[in-house]
Amino acid sequence: MRKICVVVGSRANYSSIKSVMTAVKKHPKLKLQLVVGASALLDRYGAVVQTMEEDGFVPDATVHMLVEGETPLTMAKSTGLGLLELATVFDRLKPDIVVTVGDRFETLATAIAATYMNIPLAHTMGGEVSGTIDESIRHAVTKLAHLHFPANEDAAKRIIRMGENPKTVHMVGCPRMDIVDEIAKKYRDTTDKSFLKKEGVGGSVDFTKPFLLIMQHPVTTEFGDGEQQIRETLTVVETLKMPTIMLWPNADAGSEDIARGMRKFREKHEHGYIRFYKNLPLHTFIPLMMHTACMIGNSSAAIREGSFLGTPAVNIGTRQTGREHGKNVLNCGYHSTDILKAVKAQLKHGRYSANPLYGNGDAGRKIAAILSVCPLSVQKRIQY
Repeated sequence: MRKICVVVGSRANYSSIKSVMTAVKKHPKLKLQLVVGASALLDRYGAVVQTMEEDGFVPDATVHMLVEGETPLTMAKSTGLGLLELATVFDRLKPDIVVTVGDRFETLATAIAATYMNIPLAHTMGGEVSGTIDESIRHAVTKLAHLHFPANEDAAKRIIRMGENPKTVHMVGCPRMDIVDEIAKKYRDTTDKSFLKKEGVGGSVDFTKPFLLIMQHPVTTEFGDGEQQIRETLTVVETLKMPTIMLWPNADAGSEDIARGMRKFREKHEHGYIRFYKNLPLHTFIPLMMHTACMIGNSSAAIREGSFLGTPAVNIGTRQTGREHGKNVLNCGYHSTDILKAVKAQLKHGRYSANPLYGNGDAGRKIAAILSVCPLSVQKRIQY
């Protein structure tokens, strides 16, 4: 049996690879190995590892690699620490293939460790265009990876143009859509109100009224601007005073700036209409996307899941610049006037038709099937 080692370092990583983990675990010719690290282990980011264990995924190893501070300096150091620790883990587990996800700093640490140790590396969600350092990391990992599982045709073509062997590029769709499809069918007309009332801090959200869903993360190449950026977004929230669900930012450089702006807002404004959460389980988050009047921020979820679900979304700033998106997304700058205009347009429009731009719900099964039979090699040569 081939040992497939999946590395999960954040809440976004888990939602992006869960269906692959499930398919690998069920496949008769594959054995799942799971490594959990970085913010996925930490309570202040929702301790996603607990959710994973509840879902039946017990880690074979955990890696504490996140240096406190959320600055460019600590982000670089976290990458280096991850490289040191993951190399030790891979040496012990001796996987046949390592699977890494997307474009985060732990993705790069995983890729470098695996390739230097002559372990074939599989990369999901490569080939896409976006803003900030994420795009650079994603393309760097593409050049290290031996197997590619892009989420759409545009990304697959870009990987091949980067000189990768077309035989190693498998356009399977985004594994996140597998979970979205499954949950959407199960919770089509319901929202997990009991969990939302029990968890989080702040006011009580009235789900009988149209509500907003906000996820805004730091932009690493705009470090230092995060507090002002989130202040502009929250100005719009204060203006509209609609029931609002808001998630705390991820662990990238600048996270504390965003969080500081959110804390100041909580202290200075009456906020009985808004509630804040560290993390939301997928079976809670996806129905929220299905029923929200508008999703606001700069998360790729608005683009990927939002397209699949037809969620009206306002994408703020540069974090997703260039990423292919559906008609459900309106792009705008950071100023509150621009954000408010876009949000009002989406509230007026309402929900959009579903668009399977990033897959139709069977990526996990396809990836597991390919991993079970594909030729393995650590030798690479540019194809032009």
